[in-house]
Amino acid sequence: MHNIVLNNGVKIPALGFGVFQIPDHNECVKAVSDAISVGYRLIDTAQAYHNEEAVGMAVKKSSVPRDEFFLTSKIWVAHSGENLAAASIDESLKRLQTDYIDLMLIHQPYGDYYGTYRALQKALKDGKVRAIGVSNFFADRLVDLCNFMEIKPQINQMETHVFQQQAKLRPYMDKFKVQLEAWGPFAEGKNSFFENPVLLKIAAKYNRTVAQIGLRFLVQSGIIAIPKSSHIKRMEENISVFDFEISNSDMSLIRMLDTGRSAFCDHSDPEFVQAVADLSHNHP
Repeated sequence: MHNIVLNNGVKIPALGFGVFQIPDHNECVKAVSDAISVGYRLIDTAQAYHNEEAVGMAVKKSSVPRDEFFLTSKIWVAHSGENLAAASIDESLKRLQTDYIDLMLIHQPYGDYYGTYRALQKALKDGKVRAIGVSNFFADRLVDLCNFMEIKPQINQMETHVFQQQAKLRPYMDKFKVQLEAWGPFAEGKNSFFENPVLLKIAAKYNRTVAQIGLRFLVQSGIIAIPKSSHIKRMEENISVFDFEISNSDMSLIRMLDTGRSAFCDHSDPEFVQAVADLSHNHP
């Protein structure tokens, strides 16, 4: 597995396994256990996924040493603010059955994210986490944090795939040496991802699947990806993207697929912000 060095010197695998939308405990334990057996070491969860316990159990019962894993979780909006965020980090540590979390992110750019980030900085200094960052932060709020907080984020986890390549955001991330990590690397099949004629043609050329081309495009572009699957064959397929390289001309063809728009939601839309706030109030 190829590693990427973050701006604080911590190494993170270039490809990981996401557990979004696997809330069932036994199903999640099995999925993470299968992913570990295939070779995944970066496991991405969140407080809002309600499966930190399952991830922790799968890691604990594996024969792989803890220091070979890279565990990521995220602080939910309901826990925003310095005191609530600090308490939630301790709760995540308990649920994950670990003494430290490799990466802790602010899940959404809402609520008192300044206070939440101060809690992250303290957790980093106290050794409870090894790296800190944000998720779904567009350029304005990312630049804000980078300029006015003591420690710059190591990661910004964003919706990133062939149809939304975050071209406008990346110059600011590069400026502050914040690493881009892709959630939804297959756009969850939206925009006919798996039937796209450009991706199908390139996949046939390299004797690969469309999923592999989509992931290879990201990692070859220096972006960490965290695909999710409950099927071990697809897990094996997704992790097998480091033994080939897409040509510059084909990379250019894929870059032309970028629409610059989300396939899911607009985090600057007041209605979406209200929906997240309502969800936070009703399901803390």
